[in-house]
Amino acid sequence: MRWIFMLLVVLNAFYYVWHQQQVPMQAKEVAPLSLYQDSRRDIQLLSESKPQERRASAVKEEQPEQAVCLFLGRFDEEAQAQQVEQRLLSLDIRSQSQVVESAGAVDYWVYLPPLASRQASLRQLRELQARKIDSYIISQGDLANGISLGIFPRHDSADSVISRLRRAGYEPLLRELPRANRSHWVRIAPESRRLVNDSLLERLSLDFNGLQHQLMPCEGVASVR
Repeated sequence: MRWIFMLLVVLNAFYYVWHQQQVPMQAKEVAPLSLYQDSRRDIQLLSESKPQERRASAVKEEQPEQAVCLFLGRFDEEAQAQQVEQRLLSLDIRSQSQVVESAGAVDYWVYLPPLASRQASLRQLRELQARKIDSYIISQGDLANGISLGIFPRHDSADSVISRLRRAGYEPLLRELPRANRSHWVRIAPESRRLVNDSLLERLSLDFNGLQHQLMPCEGVASVR
């Protein structure tokens, strides 16, 4: 009886092994290695990013846009700007008169460069004056001891003087002198800008002839008086 039991066990084991060999193996799906590597590239720790990129990003986020203010003007006299300022203050509109400097026209300076000594320049000055040529000695600056032959608002006027002096045997030079234009404006405080509407601007333009309004940077354009 025991031998029959052992035989059945051996037959069952043999049948199990044979059955497993007959069943087809199921394929296991594995993601391609390239997809795994791509997913790793999409993830980057903050500590792994470049310091320059982190700093540039932080500066871009922290740097505010340059504030723009409303200016009313322009006035040649400071008293006119102060009148507008007082008018606005009476309407609870904060404002401040400021001076704005901008490049204007150009003057043309005709001169003779300095000679070896002041005495030599003075002798040349007396020679020019003896010929009835308007001239004076330059006392300071990079042209000290040179001789000024006039400052002219037009280029053709300066050229005429240069030609006349060259015919007399001199070699004058020309220098451009930019003229700075100073004007007075009233800057509206940013928190009060919403109070200056089109209706108010129209009334102000009637009371102050030629009043203009412009948007300019709050800082860096005007100098506080």
